[in-house]
Amino acid sequence: MPRTKKEQVVFNGTGRRKSSIARVRIMNGKGNITVNGMPLDEYFGEETLKVIVKQPLTVTNTLDKFDVVCTVKGGGFSGQAGAVRHGIARALNAANLEYRPILKACGFLTRDPRKKERKKYGLKKARKAPQFSKR
Repeated sequence: MPRTKKEQVVFNGTGRRKSSIARVRIMNGKGNITVNGMPLDEYFGEETLKVIVKQPLTVTNTLDKFDVVCTVKGGGFSGQAGAVRHGIARALNAANLEYRPILKACGFLTRDPRKKERKKYGLKKARKAPQFSKR
């Protein structure tokens, strides 16, 4: 649902990945992406993470049409990048329903359900058993 802020329309999206949660706002602009108050290049050091974040904008050819401001919490950098991507895709979907088939085909609107499996008692990790010894 759009929100007007100083004569500007803002679209919101929430993205999740592993244990990371991103709150994303997109508005008309020149293509600036800010994550937790820092530019994208400064926040995500690895080039692959920057590419992951920009994927929904690249696919819909809106890289230079929208400014993206997001707050992301929890998890590591990879999970955070995935959460931001999911949030941007949802916000773009809210901005224009014509982007939906493209975003859906690329799988950006689907939440990745994979999470860390819990450790079980009697095991060293979730599935790793202690070393077997005959005696």
